[in-house]
Amino acid sequence: MISKETKDFLFTCLHKESGLVLDDSKSYLLESRLEPLAAQEGFHSLEELGKKLMKVPSPSLIQKVIEAMTTNETSFFRDRVPFDIFKNQIVPNLLKANEKIRKIRIWSACCSSGQEPYSISMLFSDFGPQIQHWDIKIFATDIDQKVLQHAQAGTYTQYEVQRGLPIHYLTRYFTRADTAWTMNPEVRKRIEFKLLNLLTDFTCFGMFDTIFCRNVLIYFDLDTKKKILEQMARMLSPSGVLFLGSTETSFGVTDKITRVSSDKGHYYKKA
Repeated sequence: MISKETKDFLFTCLHKESGLVLDDSKSYLLESRLEPLAAQEGFHSLEELGKKLMKVPSPSLIQKVIEAMTTNETSFFRDRVPFDIFKNQIVPNLLKANEKIRKIRIWSACCSSGQEPYSISMLFSDFGPQIQHWDIKIFATDIDQKVLQHAQAGTYTQYEVQRGLPIHYLTRYFTRADTAWTMNPEVRKRIEFKLLNLLTDFTCFGMFDTIFCRNVLIYFDLDTKKKILEQMARMLSPSGVLFLGSTETSFGVTDKITRVSSDKGHYYKKA
């Protein structure tokens, strides 16, 4: 049984280090996700792990706690609508707007095990000769080193490729080895994976033509959402757009971006 003091310490630590907002209603998450970590690290209980962190706030152990608490739910072409808008509206607009420089930069924030950036890259491959001489870079980041390693490997189980991935993409862009499927170099070469905590100043990564930050803000408090969205707003190119999750909004958070409705859904641009 974890004490209130230790539980409150872990809640505070997670909020400070990763932005995650937890309260007593989420105590079960601490126990279900951190008790296995405590055993793995040689502690007799979660209470003992928490007490250790109170005395010696080891950065490596804190990182493992964050990774254990991070929700890494994802799939290829998750919530299909944003990808349809991106392919049918945003990319054609970017090809016109950036025709002189022939460069496009995309950011997949909190990319988890990589299905989102790979989905984006496959959509670009659909344009074939039209993007043959273009420099297209997809910057994919996450706070969890383990899922980033999975993403960089680009290899997925049969279960993972069956979640949202159309069969023609599977046969066109993956190579099968036994029960695993590995992404082809054509798709992988556009993507750069990097460890990144969204609580840090990430404006140093420059300007982007599209930012995907989907199903991320729901875990943060209002001040953290505002800070993240306003940094991202500054990083959008003049014709750039931002995609949030279907249940996320900038309304009541910041006026630096404005919602744009389309036939199927919506996205955001600089206000």
